Amino acid sequence: MSLKEYVRDIQDFPKKGILFKDITPLLMSPEATNECLQILIENLKNKRIDKVIGVESRGFFFATLLAHELQAGFVPVRKAGKLPFDTVSASYTLEYGTDTLEIHADAIQKGDKVLIHDDVLATGGTIKAVCELVEKLGGEIVQVNFLMELTFLNGGDKIAGYERFAALQY
Repeated sequence: MSLKEYVRDIQDFPKKGILFKDITPLLMSPEATNECLQILIENLKNKRIDKVIGVESRGFFFATLLAHELQAGFVPVRKAGKLPFDTVSASYTLEYGTDTLEIHADAIQKGDKVLIHDDVLATGGTIKAVCELVEKLGGEIVQVNFLMELTFLNGGDKIAGYERFAALQY
């Protein structure tokens, strides 16, 4: 199965000049979703994971599946003002603007082994901010993983100190 067949390109979304990688077709296919999940899980063999972080919002889809498969807790990282409890925040720059992310202050305990998952590694700003949040709370990042990496944007440079994996590369 070629997972790339399940990712469609949307030109000029969310703004002109951006080529958006739409994973909706992948999510609509149980077979493609399972294949992608197994690729991500296979890459985590023999790694202890206590918490899986999903980055709003498309990172939630596979992060919850990964947490279930790994028998780990799921932790959402959301945009500012979306979490109901005490939060820690970090601001970042992404390919089409700036934003702030938050995590519950009690979501990660000192020494927790953490997997961070998002749908795409583009310029790296989002995931770098998430890494900062995890480390601020005392978590140890085991890996950052993605459904896809847009290698031509060099986002991996911003997280060069962390183990990373992407199921697909463009």
